[in-house]
Amino acid sequence: MNNFEFEYPYLFILLLLIICIYKCPLSIKKIIFPHIDLFSVSTSWLNRERLIYSLILTLLVTALASPIAYDQKTSNKRKGRDLVFALDTSGSMAESNFYKESPQEAKFDILKELLKKFISKRHDDNVGISIFGSYAYTAVPLTYDMQSINFLLDFIEVGIAGDSTAIGEGLASAIRLLEKGEAKNKVIILITDGYQNSGSVSVKEASLDAKSKGIKIYTVGIGKRKDFDYKLLTLVAKDTNAKMFEAGDAEMLKDIYSELNSLEPSNIRSQHYLNKQELYIYPLTLASLLLMLLLLRYRGREI
Repeated sequence: MNNFEFEYPYLFILLLLIICIYKCPLSIKKIIFPHIDLFSVSTSWLNRERLIYSLILTLLVTALASPIAYDQKTSNKRKGRDLVFALDTSGSMAESNFYKESPQEAKFDILKELLKKFISKRHDDNVGISIFGSYAYTAVPLTYDMQSINFLLDFIEVGIAGDSTAIGEGLASAIRLLEKGEAKNKVIILITDGYQNSGSVSVKEASLDAKSKGIKIYTVGIGKRKDFDYKLLTLVAKDTNAKMFEAGDAEMLKDIYSELNSLEPSNIRSQHYLNKQELYIYPLTLASLLLMLLLLRYRGREI
């Protein structure tokens, strides 16, 4: 077994009852341990007996917390969706005044921070990132490792793929990435603040390709409506049975991520284990033996 954990670790709060063994009035002790009247009058034995009762309580709580050993289940057993972000890294994404609380911060930096929070909630999704400027390429392949995605996002900067806006190329790159996935549900979230002005693949062509493969494309326009191709983004989303969003500022973008979570909810990861072994019997057995020893001592004392 390679892993160990408690299924109900919150039950360890019951260990606070140990305080009562030492501090609570005798009447309360009787509620917890009915045979408290059998305590010895000897001070040394009394201290030892308190220690044994504390140990028994600790063992019982440990058993209730359900310790288990298990082999880690492989990630390909998860049942989420394949989700790819097509991010615009063109020069205009370096513009500021997108977030009132931090007006000097670039749109793209704010976008990355909000994206990290969104990705951290995609429990069972297989997530990838495609970026586009003058051309497009895969920045992060499909993966379940959200921490790695957040780490790699820090290395994506404005202009890394050129200063123009090849939206069609970005969508085509995202579609190729999704073709490598095995999930039934495939989704692209396209985020841009401009118009198509570069690339050899038209947005319409990429949209039709996605539609033929059952891929939804949610589109997000960053900035004022005049700044991006509102009609085109609306058409792309509609044609792929998805939705178009407008993010005039950072607060609106936060709301969009919340709505995307509701429109494309991630499955809650259930606790499945491979070769699971329950270990509660060991602390429970030890606690039972200690109780038996105490009872035998009390019985011998009565005789």
